[in-house]
Amino acid sequence: MGKIKKLNSTARMREIMLGYYFQGRQTEINGWVTSGAPVEFLYAMDIYPVYPENHGALIGASKLGTHFSSFAEEKGFSQDLCSYARCDIGSVFAGTSPVGGLPKPDFLFACNNICNTVVKWYEVLSRIFKVPLFILDIPFVRKELKESYVDYVENQLYDFIDFLEKIKGESFDESRFRKVLKLSVEGVESYRDVLHMGRNRPSPLTCFDAFLNMAPIVCLRGTQQPLEFYRSMKEELDERVKRGIAAVDDEKHRLLWDNIPVWYRLRWFSEFFAERRTCMVADTYTNAWTGLIKTGTGDLLGAVAETYIGIYLNIGLEEMAETINKLIDLYDVDGVVIHSNRSCKPYSFGQYEIQKMLSVPSIVVEADMTDQRAFSEAQIEQRLDAFLEILD
Repeated sequence: MGKIKKLNSTARMREIMLGYYFQGRQTEINGWVTSGAPVEFLYAMDIYPVYPENHGALIGASKLGTHFSSFAEEKGFSQDLCSYARCDIGSVFAGTSPVGGLPKPDFLFACNNICNTVVKWYEVLSRIFKVPLFILDIPFVRKELKESYVDYVENQLYDFIDFLEKIKGESFDESRFRKVLKLSVEGVESYRDVLHMGRNRPSPLTCFDAFLNMAPIVCLRGTQQPLEFYRSMKEELDERVKRGIAAVDDEKHRLLWDNIPVWYRLRWFSEFFAERRTCMVADTYTNAWTGLIKTGTGDLLGAVAETYIGIYLNIGLEEMAETINKLIDLYDVDGVVIHSNRSCKPYSFGQYEIQKMLSVPSIVVEADMTDQRAFSEAQIEQRLDAFLEILD
């Protein structure tokens, strides 16, 4: 198989995330939060956010997705449910995980801009742990973002501040919040600079590098750590470009990945494409965290609301196709690999319609982000080889 050129930054990322999980057990108050939620409010109140979705991805990457899913399935949770949810709930029933399990939450914060499964998932967790749950309801944007949508979410954010003040027993500090938002924006900008390195020919990184190193912008957004980490990662990639070091030797094809990665087969996919001189230079998943909050506006909560309403999974199919086509142009790719993810219905629904609207050839492969039972190596290899032949 093709040789993988590991980034030194990945080892640093693992150190950061181990520290993140360790610190989560030491904090006075923590809240479990969905990946698409405005975490900046928690950091502004010195409340530690814990991410069950990231935990599910970690379980998947450890090749234990099926194992922990079974604990949830034995309790009656269907195999058709999101495997992040099954992994996380299963780890609660199992009492452990690759990081020893997550600390018991003091409250739960679910935002449905990524999917509605998280609402039911967090309702289950609320019953298990007997802790309060705040649901931030985000309107779906079919064509255009309406002012009424922003007002609706902004009003809920005021309610959420009241919720956090009761949890913490302290008043919300707007000046502290502004500082957190500033760090959030700077961290996202730094992260986006890293992803944009894939525009180089040849590319110094693959989307698999991006997958492995995305955790800080999800879990630590609004702190100093992502800003420093991604600046350092950018320097490493700049050095690769200067020295002519390509992520894939003799880069021939440039592709874009759509959907959540197949966590338990990242290495397999990376080697498969490298062997065929194909570089996966970008993806829709990591680019979903590149939205910038307009902190210069007078209506700060409105700006936060607008950003979190307009994320990738909360828009219509035509808008999704337009976003992918912009990425196709930005990264100058030859084709798109579409992961039809058994677990993630919002991400996978409509992919065959989106496929018709893309400006380059594409292929759909079926799998699951953490559940190994939904992966057929022979079938996927055959389909991808046939697709690459079309691009030759």
